[in-house]
Amino acid sequence: MGNHFEDALFKDIFAKNKATTGNLIKADAAEIKGLAKISLEEDESDGIRILLKKDAHDNLKEIKFICSCGQTKSIILDYSE
Repeated sequence: MGNHFEDALFKDIFAKNKATTGNLIKADAAEIKGLAKISLEEDESDGIRILLKKDAHDNLKEIKFICSCGQTKSIILDYSE
């Protein structure tokens, strides 16, 4: 019962630049970069969903705006110097 209120962590996977066919990513072409927390918020009036992606330490990594028409725009934050 103690873990019911913890944030869910998802594996953040990077696919190496290899020629692929279809939507299949083979295990040797994938690299786990870390863990991510994902939350989704929805604006009722404009039909825009906002997806927030954070790392395991609650640092915001990506903001993705998803329109009901299917278009998306992303802002990726890089904290490295």
